[in-house]
Amino acid sequence: MQPLKHHFSSDNTAGICPEAWEAILAANNGFEASYGADHYTQQTCAAFREFFETDCEIYFVFNGTAANSLALASLCQSYHSTITHETSHVETDECGAPEFFSNGTKLLLGSGEHGKLTPQVVQTLITKRQDIHYPRPHALSISQPTELGTIYRKAEIHELCAVAKSHGLKVHMDGARFLHALTATGYSPKELTWEVGIDVLCLGGTKAGIGMSEAVIFFDKGLAADFDYRCKQAGQLASKMRYLSAPWLPLLKNENFKKYSQSAINHAQRLAAEATRLPGIQLLYPREANSVFFHLPEALNRSLHDRGWRYYHFIGGGARFMCSWQTTDEHVQALLEDMKECVGAA
Repeated sequence: MQPLKHHFSSDNTAGICPEAWEAILAANNGFEASYGADHYTQQTCAAFREFFETDCEIYFVFNGTAANSLALASLCQSYHSTITHETSHVETDECGAPEFFSNGTKLLLGSGEHGKLTPQVVQTLITKRQDIHYPRPHALSISQPTELGTIYRKAEIHELCAVAKSHGLKVHMDGARFLHALTATGYSPKELTWEVGIDVLCLGGTKAGIGMSEAVIFFDKGLAADFDYRCKQAGQLASKMRYLSAPWLPLLKNENFKKYSQSAINHAQRLAAEATRLPGIQLLYPREANSVFFHLPEALNRSLHDRGWRYYHFIGGGARFMCSWQTTDEHVQALLEDMKECVGAA
């Protein structure tokens, strides 16, 4: 049997990048105050404020499900609803956690090409009903990049936020791979967030090369009231917080994260370009970040599986290949060579 190759299953299968690992080791030195009062956490929060060029509240949790769910719960009461795309992570892959932690806030699902909501769809969902029998829309949630690997441009986010805020909605951004979107577009952090109307960002560290840390960043600081209590109740308040906060510092410094996100994007671009030259392989969605979605012939799927390759099929209706900070030219070349051989054999 072929050894399993998880290289392209998810960026979760990659390890911790060297800078983040070294930061954890450096933080493992002597005694520090607990629950976020340590100097590493304070330094990292200051670095985030400099990164986004604004005063904001920052909290660290263990994973993206907690980040998204607790953030949305801070925006809504149980009788409210959150508008999101039908393929969004908060709808398809959080096991009902957004509803659970908000005591029942309903998700209202909208459609849109390539995983993106449009202002028209949001407007329709907000105004569809106004009666007391319907869960009142109170938040808009967008993913950047989307679950299908596409990226909202600055103007698109601004238009969505304008519609939402004209009706009193707050706006949440699921940024599990937000740093890849920054690198791909060349926008500054503020240009894709608070300047265009984002109230709270769940910024992914896991996908960027950190072990287990997501930052929940409130640009509207008033929305952060009692968020520390939410984290505590949900089992997300780390007693040794420095191990969640310290790894961010070297990635934020001089925007070091870009060397890893750019590498992942470059590898995804190469994979998309070369694989689609082979017969039967079609690109399902535009390749804009570090993921590639293919339609693969079933015989090719079976052959790649037999050769040990693992990748997801339940996302986006095709075969998703995700490039991470740890993906190398050799990994891409090995996959492409197996694709060519399998196609030839078929």
